[in-house]
Amino acid sequence: MKSVRDFFVIPPEVRPEFRQAALQRNRLSMLIICIMILGMELFNMGRVLFASYGLETLNNRIYFGFYSSLFVMAALYLPLDWLMRKKPHRAQLALQYAGVLFCLLWHVCINAYDIYCGHNTQTGIYFTAVLGLAVFILMSAGPAIALHVSACALMLLLTWGRLDSGTQINITFTSVVALAISLTNCRHHVLTIMQRMEISRMNQKLQMLAQRDALTGLLNKTAFQHCVETHLGEEGTALLILDLDDFKSVNDRYGHPCGDFVLKETALKVEAALPQALGVGRIGGDEFAAFLPATDGGKLRETAAELIRSVAAITWHGERVSNGCSIGVCSVGPGGTSYEKLYVETDRALYRAKEGGKDRLCITGLEEGG
Repeated sequence: MKSVRDFFVIPPEVRPEFRQAALQRNRLSMLIICIMILGMELFNMGRVLFASYGLETLNNRIYFGFYSSLFVMAALYLPLDWLMRKKPHRAQLALQYAGVLFCLLWHVCINAYDIYCGHNTQTGIYFTAVLGLAVFILMSAGPAIALHVSACALMLLLTWGRLDSGTQINITFTSVVALAISLTNCRHHVLTIMQRMEISRMNQKLQMLAQRDALTGLLNKTAFQHCVETHLGEEGTALLILDLDDFKSVNDRYGHPCGDFVLKETALKVEAALPQALGVGRIGGDEFAAFLPATDGGKLRETAAELIRSVAAITWHGERVSNGCSIGVCSVGPGGTSYEKLYVETDRALYRAKEGGKDRLCITGLEEGG
């Protein structure tokens, strides 16, 4: 039952794009149809007026009324469609469906009149109209069912007693086929849009994965550099680099699963300690970086000291395994600098911290525009 329901229902996330697709396709179809109508009905009106006794007979006046009404509809539809292009999609689709409904019912009525007068006992006009609707007009299931059912019912009602049962069955069968084409056309466009949206989501996910470190989920080195270069020069900023002390000994003593755990825990602690960071990344095997907006030097020193303590407290199966970390920080004023210059100065601060012993912090600064 769900699969049957899915065939008729357009998912909410697809509806805006489906409406846009329907508007574009139907606008082109209706433009071509209206141009054809204007030419053909102008010819038909001229034929009635000048080649068939004019409007002297009732029959001619009725046909002239048919031709002129369709001509007026096309003449009014084109400027209305142009004027409503900035209106909501629902309103534009309503105008399109109204134009389609008028054309469809017009063909039903003129075909029924031909049959009623005995001028033509064929139903080709009706068949052409409903099949043309199915092929050229894109609509959701609701309007499609309403248009095809109403056209079929009106055709059968107006020609009741004038057609044999076989022709009536043909009218019904053709209407069902036309409706099936409309519904299938709708479903095809829905599936195409859903596939396109899924491809877009996958591309976004792949793009995100390409910017992220696989182990920690932080920005990778390239993405982090792009982040810094994007914000460098805004007010004042600072680059912080954290390097785990003697990390190789953790892998040697406890194994790589423990080493991976320490790296992931360190990433979490850096993010937790620096929620204001414009970007946090893993830029080396055991090296992490954060790009920070301007902040008070004393507060930054306090935050970095707390981060050092939290990294040193990392445990693995209840045993303390981290050897702690060293941090270098370089701040720069609103004049900015290059990423390479800022990175070199921060790296120097980091190594000065390491030279002073484990679990140390060194903060330095660059002149504006340095």
